[in-house]
Amino acid sequence: MQHFYVKNDKIEGHRLSLEGEDYNHCINVLRMKKGEAFIACDESGMEYYCIIDSFENGVVNADISYRRASEQELSCPVTIYQGIPKSDKLELIIQKCVELGAVRIVPVEMKRCIAKVDASKAASKQKRWQAIAEAAAKQCGRGILPEVGMPMTYTNAVKDAENADVKLLPYELADERSSMDETRKVFESILPGQSVAVFIGPEGGFDESEVEKACECGFKAVTLGKRILRTETAGLYIMSVLGYLLEGK
Repeated sequence: MQHFYVKNDKIEGHRLSLEGEDYNHCINVLRMKKGEAFIACDESGMEYYCIIDSFENGVVNADISYRRASEQELSCPVTIYQGIPKSDKLELIIQKCVELGAVRIVPVEMKRCIAKVDASKAASKQKRWQAIAEAAAKQCGRGILPEVGMPMTYTNAVKDAENADVKLLPYELADERSSMDETRKVFESILPGQSVAVFIGPEGGFDESEVEKACECGFKAVTLGKRILRTETAGLYIMSVLGYLLEGK
């Protein structure tokens, strides 16, 4: 069934409306008709089963048959702070992390990033990244629309994550600081409702000074095993582990 995301002000009583790009998608892409059903989710994760009543003046008007809290979200909100990778790898990371349950992905400029985001193009890139996130969220039936942030400096990203309940930094040298058993205990200790921040290094990995700064700010360096993972794999590994542990909690 088709999925849409709406602002709370588009819901009034037992009526819901779709406008703008969603209207165009309904009419010109999906060619939906009066009487057809779709699911819409609001900003708080409520899910609405809707029946189209009419199309008028660029608006899809629908009746809400029932509403319920979405059951598609992990019990912990996870933010991925991703070191900016080369080429179009970030698009793949965004798509798959959204499918696996991340609520937010933030591109981060780190010392060993090879790729750079031109400041004059950052807004247009963020718009494209957000569109990728929305398409992925619709495809897998997410209850909320995950956010892709504007690129941040490493310092600002650490500050942005300071209030997270759990702060993780997967690091290829983490076995010198944290054994696999300790890492397992960290993951298993995460409780429903806790916010989780995860820093993922770029192709060149973290600079040692970045690791030290993060650890000073409460991040826990964890190991992902004996194999060094690519930057586009590490975040997906983390999200898979968290999904396995948190699904249904």
